[in-house]
Amino acid sequence: MNARAASRILIALIVIVLIVLGLSVTGVTKKFIGGASTGNEAAWQAVFLNNGQVYFGKITSDTGKEIILQDIYYLQVDQTLQPNQNQNQAQPSKLSLVKLGNELHGPKDRMRINRDQATFIEDLKDDGKVVTAINDFIKNGSQPTTPATTNPSPTTTK
Repeated sequence: MNARAASRILIALIVIVLIVLGLSVTGVTKKFIGGASTGNEAAWQAVFLNNGQVYFGKITSDTGKEIILQDIYYLQVDQTLQPNQNQNQAQPSKLSLVKLGNELHGPKDRMRINRDQATFIEDLKDDGKVVTAINDFIKNGSQPTTPATTNPSPTTTK
């Protein structure tokens, strides 16, 4: 290889490195390399995990390997363990939105989720039941209100 070809290759490599550095500084490469940020940190998201658990919060980072979730809430199903003997129908299950942090093990309000365990992520509407309950909690400082009640289908015998 002659000196002229080597200098062209060197100049091309320098230009490529400068372009990559420029793009990484402006944040454009985040979309192409696993996303170091969600781009919508102020919005509430639902993170659905492989085990069926759903966490609601704000994603502060998504590196492609892990998701960092903060301001975390989750749904808890309150069921009657023994149904009333006078009723043939099952009691409705009550869903409660619970703020992470008051559990027995005392977790902090920050969760690192292995990206492989997340099935999908949804952005939540500001006027949805979950976000409304979260905003009520933030405003009133008490446990979030119940976003929904589920009614199990009655069992029928033939």
